[in-house]
Amino acid sequence: MNGTESLTEVGDGVLAYVQRDGGWCVNNAGVLVSGGSVALIDTVATEARARRLRERVLAATHATPFAVINTHSHGDHTFGNFVFPEATMYAHHQTRAEMRAAGLHLTELWPDVEWGDITLVPPAVTYAGGLTLHVGDLRAELIHMGVAHSTNDTVVWLPEQRVLFTGDIVMAGVTPFCPLGSVAGSIAAIQRLRDLAPLTVVAGHGLVGGPEVLDGTERYLRWVQDLARAGSAAGSTPAAVARDADLGEFAELRDPERLVPNLHRAFAEERDAAHGGALDMTAAMAEMSVVFREMVEYRGGPVVCHA
Repeated sequence: MNGTESLTEVGDGVLAYVQRDGGWCVNNAGVLVSGGSVALIDTVATEARARRLRERVLAATHATPFAVINTHSHGDHTFGNFVFPEATMYAHHQTRAEMRAAGLHLTELWPDVEWGDITLVPPAVTYAGGLTLHVGDLRAELIHMGVAHSTNDTVVWLPEQRVLFTGDIVMAGVTPFCPLGSVAGSIAAIQRLRDLAPLTVVAGHGLVGGPEVLDGTERYLRWVQDLARAGSAAGSTPAAVARDADLGEFAELRDPERLVPNLHRAFAEERDAAHGGALDMTAAMAEMSVVFREMVEYRGGPVVCHA
C-alpha cells in the first residue's frame, strides 16, 4: 500500500522506517548513516515494498547500504534483502539456518498477496553472542537475545544515541507473536532490554515509542502466561481459552487472533516443554498451518495481510 511508509530521524544519524498499519508482514526497518556510510536494519516482505524502501534510503542518504542487519529469519524482515545486492547481510547464525530451511513458506499463508519475484538472500556474515558494527562514527551493538520471538532474535542497540531496534521481540500497538520462540523467553529478553535504558524504542511492528513499549509487550505476555496456566490446569485447549478470554486492555491491539498461537506456545511451556534450540522448521511450519486455521476460526473470517 503506497504512501503508508515514513522515514524519520530518531537519533543523530539514526532513522526509523515505519510501515503502517504494522499488521501481518508490515514491519519496520531502520537506517544508520554516518560519514558517508549507510547500514540498514531489516528489509521488508514484498518486492514492491523493498524497492520503495531502497528508493527512500537512497533519496535520504545519497548512498547505498554497505550492510543489512536482519533481526531474525522471518520473511517480512528478510525477503527484501535481494534488492540491496551491494550490501553484506549480517545476522545470528540461526537466522541463516532458518531462512534456508523455511524458504518462501510465508508466501503460502497469503497466496493472494503480490509478493513479487523474491530471491532469498540469507546472511553471509553470522555471529553467536554479539557483534559490533561501525557505520562511520556510529557504533551499533548487535545482541542475540536468546529464544524470544524466534530462536535467533538480534536487537540493534545504539548506545550513544540510546536508540533500540527490538525486531519482533517487542510490538507497539500490535499483538505480540512468539509461537516459534518462547513466551517466557520473550519476557526475559524484555527485562534485558529494559536494563539498556533506551530513550527511543523502534519495535518490529507499530509506531516508535519509548520504554513504555517494553512494558506493554511484557504485560500482554504475562497475561498470556496466566491464561495458559489456568487453562492447562482446567484441562482446556489453547483455542478454547482464546475464545473465552476477555481481551481487556489488549482489545485495541492489532491482530488479536495471535492470542491463539501464543497460547499454544504458553501451554507447551506449562508442560515444561524444552525450548531454546534450533527449530525443526518442517514440523514448525506444519504446526503453524494447523494453528493458522484456528486463528481464522477465532477471527470469524480470514486473517488479513496488507503486505
